[in-house]
Amino acid sequence: MAIVGYARVSSTGQDHATQIDKLKAAGATKIFEEKKSGLDKARPVLAECLQYLRDDADTLIVTKLDRLARSASHLHQIVEELTAKGVGFKVLDDAALDTTTRTGKLVFGILASIAEFETALRKERQLEGIAKAKAEGRTGGRPAMVTAETRAEIARLNGEGISIRKIAARVGFSKATVQKELAKPTKEAEI
Repeated sequence: MAIVGYARVSSTGQDHATQIDKLKAAGATKIFEEKKSGLDKARPVLAECLQYLRDDADTLIVTKLDRLARSASHLHQIVEELTAKGVGFKVLDDAALDTTTRTGKLVFGILASIAEFETALRKERQLEGIAKAKAEGRTGGRPAMVTAETRAEIARLNGEGISIRKIAARVGFSKATVQKELAKPTKEAEI
């Protein structure tokens, strides 16, 4: 019987070190590490980990429930697959989550539903924040670098027949930016 660990972080700026230390301390002899969002269904390292687990022999451990999946349906799908293979599943930060016991199975179902509920609440708050920002005229993203004055200067220099390279040098932007500005319809053309 082997204890297999799975460690996941959501972005490349994050680090697995704490998870890996906990998994090793819990006896994991093989650890799979992945940098992917929990919402991303295409997680090749997780697929490899699930394939690696041997029937009726291994136990999969994670440090926290949300490291395996963030959606309750996906989480239940994974745990059902493990259960069908006879593979145990444990969450280190919550000893009650141990699918090898009846109580652990019950607690697992309840907590998975709560985790999905919390994710939905976060998403709802995020969408509310975006809507509020739009209502206040803030659209997010980088502020426009090309001002109306620069746009007018580009048009004037272009009207004088100056090359795009020279216009770019004069206004301090790249040739691509100048070309993009020249390709935009003018206010008179829009009316």
